[in-house]
Amino acid sequence: MSDKPTPTFRPVVAIVDAYSSARALAPLFRERGFDCVHVRSAATAHPVYERSFRARDFVAEVVHGGDAAETAAAVAAHGPVCLLPGIESGVELADVLSEELGLRTNGTALSTARRDKYRMLETVRAAGVPAVGQILATDLGTLLDWYAKADGRVVLKPVKSAGNDGIHFCDDAEQVRAAFAALIGTDSALGARNRAVLAQEYLVGGEYIVNTVSLDGRHHVTDIWRMHHISANGVRDLGVSAVLLPRHGADQDALAAYTCRVLDALGVRNGPAHSELKLTGQGPRLIETAARACGADLHVPVKAAIGESQLDWTVDAYADPERFLARWDEGYELAGHAGLVNMVSPADGTLREYPRMAELRGLDSFLDAAVNVHPGDRIHRSVDDWTYPLRVYLVHETPNTVLHDILTAHYLDGEGFYDIV
Repeated sequence: MSDKPTPTFRPVVAIVDAYSSARALAPLFRERGFDCVHVRSAATAHPVYERSFRARDFVAEVVHGGDAAETAAAVAAHGPVCLLPGIESGVELADVLSEELGLRTNGTALSTARRDKYRMLETVRAAGVPAVGQILATDLGTLLDWYAKADGRVVLKPVKSAGNDGIHFCDDAEQVRAAFAALIGTDSALGARNRAVLAQEYLVGGEYIVNTVSLDGRHHVTDIWRMHHISANGVRDLGVSAVLLPRHGADQDALAAYTCRVLDALGVRNGPAHSELKLTGQGPRLIETAARACGADLHVPVKAAIGESQLDWTVDAYADPERFLARWDEGYELAGHAGLVNMVSPADGTLREYPRMAELRGLDSFLDAAVNVHPGDRIHRSVDDWTYPLRVYLVHETPNTVLHDILTAHYLDGEGFYDIV
């Protein structure tokens, strides 16, 4: 009789592009008794994403070579019980593979509308949900004709991208021409060629984030944030900080209800979603929704302030759907108040040090800092989500302390915070 222990069966979860914040999904699944298989949507990822990847959290990896059927067969060999995307680049492949393998899925029927920002808003509008005016332009003449009829400022952006890449705010025809020239024919941050440019009316109002997790069409709101913007480094609306809001309130209830209508319109029935909205004088309006978890490690302060983050709810939806369904319509309670600060580099060069880092870490509500640029690294002027040198996470029992420390962090930020060669 053998003395060898009987192998314990562990169900398998497949995650497509588990980079950025999604790198934390695999450890959470492993804690719940699952093994994880990584699926790469492409052989190489953006360097920022590649640095975040943790191969040790996966028992195997499948690299998508372009043939969906071949990739599905390779993933199927591991017998996954669920499959979900990590970051934006994995959304469409996750739709294809989960549908092909007969797993819980958002399906492919509206997959393009969940990635293509133009189709996204047109799909939302067709479903009866109010949406901003826009045009998809492949030539400058068509764009300028549309702009001549627009009322005030407009926004030009890539059709497919992430991290606020390639966004231009335009107040006159010359700026529209320059933005079109800067975008058309170039590659977005995720490597997609910009063969057309998306132009939208500028939404006047406060900007918010609504993060959700869905299971079979039931949407749970995990966290709602109010964003703060400044004009800096030639960018009009640079997101520099945010505060976590209580679940309920007149604004939050309106934003949550609108977001759920958007998710229904886009066919987001399963998994996490990250929605960015403006609260205008006419009510909420969608900027964009991503059918994947929120980035920027926002789950870190959320976990500390609420006890459960969007990532925890995502794992619950797939690992214990009965528990999820028993409480999906419950609101969250703030055990603490949370904030986020994106530090804004004023210049390009090589970073020697952050001379005032100790003052930042000494803030009463300081929780953690995600350092993207270390001493000795190349640093860039901050113009989008890709170029913030570090993010600061704040949590405290009193909201005024968090607000005080957000303002203090902004005061510390600037040339005196950086020693750049």
